[in-house]
Amino acid sequence: MYLSMFIWQVATLSPQVGIKFSIPTQFNPKSRPPRRMAYRSSICRKRRLLKIFGSQLKSWEIEQTHMRFLDSFKRTPTLRLKALRESPGLTQEIIDNPQKSIGPIEKGFDAFEEMRHRFLSFKKDKYLENLEHYQTLARGQAPKFMVIACADSRVCPSSILGFQPGEAFVVRNVANLVPPHENGPTETNAALEFAVNSLEVENILVVGHSCCGGIHALMSMQDEMSSSSSFIKSWVVVGKAARLRTIAAVSDLNLDQQCRHCEKESINRSLLNLLTYPWIEDRVEKGMLSLHGGYYDFADCTFEKWTLDCKGCRPKVAGEYSIKNREFWS
Repeated sequence: MYLSMFIWQVATLSPQVGIKFSIPTQFNPKSRPPRRMAYRSSICRKRRLLKIFGSQLKSWEIEQTHMRFLDSFKRTPTLRLKALRESPGLTQEIIDNPQKSIGPIEKGFDAFEEMRHRFLSFKKDKYLENLEHYQTLARGQAPKFMVIACADSRVCPSSILGFQPGEAFVVRNVANLVPPHENGPTETNAALEFAVNSLEVENILVVGHSCCGGIHALMSMQDEMSSSSSFIKSWVVVGKAARLRTIAAVSDLNLDQQCRHCEKESINRSLLNLLTYPWIEDRVEKGMLSLHGGYYDFADCTFEKWTLDCKGCRPKVAGEYSIKNREFWS
């Protein structure tokens, strides 16, 4: 391909410089000169052409070099990925040492390979074994529970509490907080609205946990930092009431002990915040919806569960509440 383009270029340029150029119509293999003579002859021809065409021929050679590089670029995904990420100097390094870029990519693929095996195991052992159930879920969902849990990777409510697909509508955020109605729209109360008004769940369970980083950030805040530019601090300030009650109750304890107290207190403040939503309060008063709290301690794998006694609550007056049906699972 490159030879034909070279001949075409020379044939095109030859009339411009006053030389005669012809292409033989037939090629006789027997008339081919010896390899060494052909090589020397090729070098001589190239030198003569350089003298005749000068920079035009050099530009054409550069263009051909670019074309060969682009062709290699398209055939080599590793090179293409590196070229997008790194500077030209580092790209040349990858050309010289292609193995250097393999490590991180292979490591990433290993993680997804494990994920692929997990998915195929799920499909074989659960989906296909319960095909009728999953086909029913494909037509719609009717969960009895909505679960509000922390985004912490160690606290997966489906794993801890054994929820199966279709049993719980789950939303997770930092520190499992529920903002009050007057705070305006967030993804949490959007999920609440759908779960209560559309899915008509019968239970809302707020699950907190030990060693919560969000609660630690809340307890470490100063009052003047409540309007911080940090996204985390701007979010956890939703639990400010729990922080104030914790300080009032256990100010003599160290920070870790205060955090543990606040982890449970913030669950109850979130349960009270749920009652600030008119459509939740209405269903609770009618006995169609129950509000529950749960606390998972992953240090010793215990779970504490309780239910908010809404008849004994006066959140609009003084934030008072009472709980019932308390259980401890160990």
